Amino acid sequence: MSGFAVKRALLSVADKTGIVEFARQLACLGAEIVSSGGTARAIRAAGVEVTATDDVTGAPEMLGGRVKTLHPQIHGGILADPDDPAHREDLRRFGIEGFQLVAANLYPFAHEPGIERIDIGGVALLRAAAKNNDHVVAVSSPDQYAEVIEALRSGDLDRGRRRRLAAEAFAHTARYDAAIARWFSPPEALPDPLVITLRRRQRTRYGENPHQQGALYAPESEGFWGSAVRCLQGKPMSYNNYADVEAAARLVADLEGVACVIVKHANPCGVGVGQDPVDALARAWEGDPQSAFGGVVAFNCPVGASVAEGLGEVFVEVVAAPRVEKEAIAIFSRKPSLRVLETPPRSPTEWEIRSLGSDFLVQTPDRGVPIPSEWRVVSRVLPDAGQLSDLRLAWTVAAHAKSNAVVICRDGRSVGVGAGDQSRVGAARRALSVAGERARGAAAASDGFFPFTDGLDTLASMGVTAVVSPGGSVRDAEVIAAADQHRMALLFTGRRHFRH
Repeated sequence: MSGFAVKRALLSVADKTGIVEFARQLACLGAEIVSSGGTARAIRAAGVEVTATDDVTGAPEMLGGRVKTLHPQIHGGILADPDDPAHREDLRRFGIEGFQLVAANLYPFAHEPGIERIDIGGVALLRAAAKNNDHVVAVSSPDQYAEVIEALRSGDLDRGRRRRLAAEAFAHTARYDAAIARWFSPPEALPDPLVITLRRRQRTRYGENPHQQGALYAPESEGFWGSAVRCLQGKPMSYNNYADVEAAARLVADLEGVACVIVKHANPCGVGVGQDPVDALARAWEGDPQSAFGGVVAFNCPVGASVAEGLGEVFVEVVAAPRVEKEAIAIFSRKPSLRVLETPPRSPTEWEIRSLGSDFLVQTPDRGVPIPSEWRVVSRVLPDAGQLSDLRLAWTVAAHAKSNAVVICRDGRSVGVGAGDQSRVGAARRALSVAGERARGAAAASDGFFPFTDGLDTLASMGVTAVVSPGGSVRDAEVIAAADQHRMALLFTGRRHFRH
């Protein structure tokens, strides 16, 4: 038992959720309640006795509320170490009474920025209480009220708990200051410094492998896509599940029409655009049935019973869609381990971040896949409408596959994906090994230029008749000549889409 008691508590909060009941419980435990502004009015209106801060300081609130708790009578009482003789002498000399608890939280600046939303006093209160956590409890969130009251009642508000609450208080002010710093920063894509604070949203069972720890983090100040995902059933999401679902959701959002995407190890292995979700699923699954086993299946449209019945015959880890109909949920429930998610639209992000040990690479996202009207036909053979449609699909999928990537599509579906290969001709061979005879008359996309003619020659040898790539190689003329020799349509986009 710690024996820690609160004789005097200072409450000054922007978020008044639960503050009245918290004050009432503290008063029942014998604490004097000191408060300011709207917090004091709310507590007093509920019939709880409260002392106003201006009665403590002898000075009224001023400057439109900018100054109310910034006073030695307040901060001396928070920062004093009662075990220090010099501190005790200063308290006696200036008539300052100590505080044992401070509850403060800050304006929601990230959501409502502005000069008058920059809290000065609240930040100072929290930092002072957190610094002096040996003698003062820092309470920075309404979520902590019940824990603090229970710990006071049980005598378990020990130093370890106070230190943890202090850490949360400093994290609260750090997130707040980060939001303000970003607001003041010049509008540039990659600011210096880049200030980001993250909250842990969910632990995963482990990281990529069982010997690693894993968790999902997100900026507190921004819309969090992962937290808006509704898990309707199934086992908890793993680290790899999150990575694959995000990759699938990102790709399927870029597809036009009713589409289905199957992802394995963050790479698309099947993509289909069809008349309805069942047709799209069938097209995607036919792309590479072997790789689709145990994958993540994502749709850009609601799914119903027919889709659930179709997926009931195969093994997948996750099914994700904007909406899952009740009839489908009932069918999916026959496989209780299957994760079924309702996924919201993905909002654009400012940055993509990757760790390099203790350093970080930061870039702006690769937004917008150029459309065929912006492409340049460089071959003598012109693509027909069907080839253009398949080229666009292949190009979009290639932009979401790991480099080097070559994607072959035919009749609104992927029939071969070669991704993450060390050479472009190797990626082409991998895609063709999956496509087989389906490559004849198909269209292909390469996420980077062809440095030699061998990649194009390899695709032509299996009957691919149209290819799109960024172009830009010093050997483009040789590549174009090879396309003409193969009587193949070749288009350059002028933009590559590497993904590492």
